[in-house]
Amino acid sequence: MRTRFLRLGSVAAAVLLAAGCAETGGSGPAAPKDVSKELSSEKVTLTLAYTDDPPVKALIEAFQDKHPNITIKGQQTPFSDYVKSIKLSMASDEPPDIAEYNPGAMRSLVPGGLIYDLAPYEELYGWQDGFPSSSLEVLRSDAKAKEYGTGGLYAVPGALSVLGVFYNKQLVSAAGITQPPATLAEFEQNLAAVKGTGTTPFSLGSLQVGGFQLWNALNNSLGDEQQYRDWVYGKSGATIETDSAKQAAQKVADWAGAGYVPESANAIADTDALANFTQGKNAYFITGNWYAATIAEAMGDNAGFFLFPTAKQGNPAVASGASVAFSISSKTKHPNEAAAFLDFMRSPEAAKVQFESGFMPVDTSADLQATGVTAEVTTEFAKVVADNGIVPFPDFASPNMIDRLTSGVQGLVSKQMTPDQFLASLQESWTEHHD
Repeated sequence: MRTRFLRLGSVAAAVLLAAGCAETGGSGPAAPKDVSKELSSEKVTLTLAYTDDPPVKALIEAFQDKHPNITIKGQQTPFSDYVKSIKLSMASDEPPDIAEYNPGAMRSLVPGGLIYDLAPYEELYGWQDGFPSSSLEVLRSDAKAKEYGTGGLYAVPGALSVLGVFYNKQLVSAAGITQPPATLAEFEQNLAAVKGTGTTPFSLGSLQVGGFQLWNALNNSLGDEQQYRDWVYGKSGATIETDSAKQAAQKVADWAGAGYVPESANAIADTDALANFTQGKNAYFITGNWYAATIAEAMGDNAGFFLFPTAKQGNPAVASGASVAFSISSKTKHPNEAAAFLDFMRSPEAAKVQFESGFMPVDTSADLQATGVTAEVTTEFAKVVADNGIVPFPDFASPNMIDRLTSGVQGLVSKQMTPDQFLASLQESWTEHHD
């Protein structure tokens, strides 16, 4: 998520006192009661607040086809406003029944008792076997939402994703490049070759998340995977002020200085960066498979995809990935029907929707008839899953980390911030939240 984190404070405290069917004990995480797979046969209406589409609208339609008595009214908010609006609406007297969840920016909803700990439904439905364990890991946290990978389960994935590099086959071919790079050093050579043809290599929108996705990919390539996980998950004593993270930040600054990113990158939004890439203005675009369907439609067979290359050939594949995830309000009047929607995410019907929307299905064993760039995304995703190399995004590390990442990379690109200052800013945010 991209907007500034707002603490709920007394508003959240007031809501806790009237938390409906929640068993909160006055504060802390809320737990549902009377959980059941038996759904109402009467007409039921649920509201679902979300920002990402695709795939949410299509998932709603597919679920309603299977449960015609349940109507889900979607409430979409632009990405730039979603975090602020959803945290306020979840603390209101009439919150949405289901909300798309970001475990970094929205973690205050957990100790505030505004969303359910889904552990009872996890046991009822067998979600520990029905969802990939890595996709659930980052959606678990302790009661204070300080550390991931432990404690309650506060959301389930609605579609999976992975960060990688889309590329324009014609532009890279014009630079004499015949195959995706095997190492980071080879990728740097390719960037120089593309620049030599007069094309700016990267489409980059550092006004929003695109900038820090570049640093993120570099850090995944150069850094220690477990060290990074510990930092994002909030493990005591973890730090991002490492030699590899500094090297990744320096690469961002160096590549900007070499003209590998647009001069106006800090004024370019993510959607504009996408448009610039699909219109053939740049050769590479670092983003996730959530844009695969759009890119495939715009570019056809001219689009390709590869994982950001590792520092050394043969190293295990590592890439940040996450999911479109859904939580249930602790004030919903229909928790079992809301939970049925969450369980639907692992169904064959949902897998078809998820894949056609450009995402990886929650059911990783689903038979996908992929072609074109979506087939390349599928192949690359399988590689990183096989290496157990999916790691969380860095903005999950603290509530306001996304702001530090965004402004920090803008500083690196404009040479207004040094790598040391950038990392110190990130660690300051981490320490303020975890210590």
